Amino acid sequence: MDAVKVGLIGFGTVGKGVVRILQENGDIIRERLCFPLELARIADKDTTSDRGVAVDPALLTADARALIADPSIPIVVELIGGLSPAKEFIVEALKRGKCVVTANKALLAHAWEEVFGAAAAGGGAIGFEASVGGGIPIIRGLREGLAANRIQSMHGIINGTTNYILSRMTDEGLEYASVLKKAQELGFAEADPTLDVEGHDAAHKLAILASLAFGTHVRLEQVHTEGIGRVTKVDIAYARELGYVIKLLAIAKDAGGAIEVRVHPTLVPHRFLLATVGGAFNAVYVRGDAVGPTLFYGLGAGSMPTASAVVGDVMEMARRIKAGPGAPPPLAVALRATREIMPMDEVSSPCYIRIQALDKPGVLAAVAGILARNEISIASVIQKEREKGRAVPIILMTHEAKGAAVRAALEEVGKLPTVSGPPLCIRVERGE
Repeated sequence: MDAVKVGLIGFGTVGKGVVRILQENGDIIRERLCFPLELARIADKDTTSDRGVAVDPALLTADARALIADPSIPIVVELIGGLSPAKEFIVEALKRGKCVVTANKALLAHAWEEVFGAAAAGGGAIGFEASVGGGIPIIRGLREGLAANRIQSMHGIINGTTNYILSRMTDEGLEYASVLKKAQELGFAEADPTLDVEGHDAAHKLAILASLAFGTHVRLEQVHTEGIGRVTKVDIAYARELGYVIKLLAIAKDAGGAIEVRVHPTLVPHRFLLATVGGAFNAVYVRGDAVGPTLFYGLGAGSMPTASAVVGDVMEMARRIKAGPGAPPPLAVALRATREIMPMDEVSSPCYIRIQALDKPGVLAAVAGILARNEISIASVIQKEREKGRAVPIILMTHEAKGAAVRAALEEVGKLPTVSGPPLCIRVERGE
């Protein structure tokens, strides 16, 4: 059968991986498709640098729009990232009826309706497996493998930078700042790590996953987001003593009439599968009503793992093209339902609370009184250090309490003259 032509926009780290896979695994791809894929053109601003893969110079162009306009290229792969001009390229290709493959989670999170509207208007389709979890097939898992299930919950470690930092802090007893610096030196963290360490990257990915899992468009601004900057080695040590590990989790739950979508540092029990996910690895723990618990695990970033997901989507698009007019789009989940997003003030969970308080009589009683007035029940208290006249940590574990009550109580606790600085609250997930 005739080859299906592919145009690649963006010849960076992931783009290089895509070219390598198409070259080195071309025979396997042909066997599995029963027809070949042909890399017809590569668009990038830089057409001269050596990427370490050999390509015919005639394939290279600086004109991405000419690639998109070429009627002989039905599949366009966008790997330049960012919002613009990536969005303009994707929308233009979709309006022309082309199939698009992207790894651009930020774009999908910010412009979901515009992108899928363009696909519907032009009769094109979009694949985005690589946008979440690198090479982990979590997108395909949700829309195909688990399509017969009502998804009850998802707990994900979906940012490798923060997982690397927290893993090093846990394993070596280091402070956040020193591990972040080392991560930047090794290339695990960007020079400006804000997108990762403040939880925004994970929020982009959770918006995509939750939209697919619950059949509704979850907007990025609806995802409650907290970073890991206030987590210290003291918290990690106390968490270990209590039987927990601290992870930055992306959490989505079906709470009946509403859904929870939140990203924040979380205490998870040592026995929970996600507690063992270390370094730059990613994992998503999904529970469906029929299948029960499932775990998707693997490398969440990198040239080849991400390229693996991109080429998988390209193959799926090529099958659709060969199937001819009328073939259903690859995105098999209809996002028509409107679901309420539960405000964090209404979300209930147990909490780990660290308070830096002066070692004076009556401090703990005052804190306990404030929690009691807000209907928060204390499960346990740890206070080991004693330095008269200096602030020392008081660690509280609470039973389940609503977010609004915890927020109000900690605001009041923070105003006590014996308390130094705002208290830290980290939510607890039991891992059932």
